[in-house]
Amino acid sequence: MELHITGNPAADKLLSEDDFALLTGMLLDQQVTMESAFAGPEKIRSRIGSLKPGAIAAHDPAAFVEMFKEQPAVHRFPGSMAARVQALAEAVENEWDGDTAAIWTKGSPDGAEVLRRLKALPGFGEQKAKIFLALLGKQRGLGAPGWREAAGHYGEEGAYLSVADIVDPESLAKVRASKQAAKAAAKAGKER
Repeated sequence: MELHITGNPAADKLLSEDDFALLTGMLLDQQVTMESAFAGPEKIRSRIGSLKPGAIAAHDPAAFVEMFKEQPAVHRFPGSMAARVQALAEAVENEWDGDTAAIWTKGSPDGAEVLRRLKALPGFGEQKAKIFLALLGKQRGLGAPGWREAAGHYGEEGAYLSVADIVDPESLAKVRASKQAAKAAAKAGKER
């Protein structure tokens, strides 16, 4: 299934075809717009010539940070996020033999096991892992039993809570509205 997250055809094509690109986009999705985060893998690939986990893990860390800083920047926090992407690449290379999809396919895991595997990755906490699990289920055809339950409210049909629900400009607008409402509710709760 072709993804439509960034508004950039080359970046969306890479996300649709490359599992590590999609995983990296999810990693980068913090403190920047979803579109910017998920466009990051295409910037990395075009700048260093590869998005293979082994190539990224082996890249000189200082040079990798400098590449993150090139304009337009890969992320607003180039130092910390470059290190996280390299740590993720190293984990995929060493623990999954460079096969990103093995995280959610090897041994026919159920949804709870896929969630556990995702949470074990560098930079993936509970929420990020659940969102990514929902993205796999809703847009990548993940058939792991119980994935919706493991993804929590992100797995609900028609939830429009995260990148997992973005398939076109209309769904992007719905996700943005739900995120803004959640931020407003959180802010109102703090003011009490």
